Amino acid sequence: MAIVDLAALKPALAPRARLLGFDLGEKTIGLALSDTMLTVATPLETLKRGKFSVDAVAIESFINKHGVGGLVIGLPLNMDGTDGPSAQSARAFGRNFAARSVLPIVFWDERLSTAAVTRTLLEADSSRKRRSEVVDKMAAAYILQGALDRLRMIAS
Repeated sequence: MAIVDLAALKPALAPRARLLGFDLGEKTIGLALSDTMLTVATPLETLKRGKFSVDAVAIESFINKHGVGGLVIGLPLNMDGTDGPSAQSARAFGRNFAARSVLPIVFWDERLSTAAVTRTLLEADSSRKRRSEVVDKMAAAYILQGALDRLRMIAS
């Protein structure tokens, strides 16, 4: 398919298809998975980032294994809403993945998602080691949950 906006995502999904959410970092990719009713996002995995082609194969494996019908990629915009280097990198990742996939891809504003998740983990008294292990996949779930919540508002 292609890169679409959120309103075009729902009609493009097969019944009971899941969404896969991404938090793209420089060193890791946090992944989260929705349920088949598109209501809840759950942290899935954190991949160590490498070459795009290797990362794409790993992601395609998750897509096939979990019945994924669409992707939600976190877009780390600057606080003023403009694209910085990280947002440009996320857009490039999305374009590159769209070139090898038929799934619809949505970008979702992820400003402060990692900060919000880190704050939650600190409040839960998680150790530094534990936070580093889970922050990326939890940020992906935070991003995906925001998109799911908005998707429900669009659909109703």
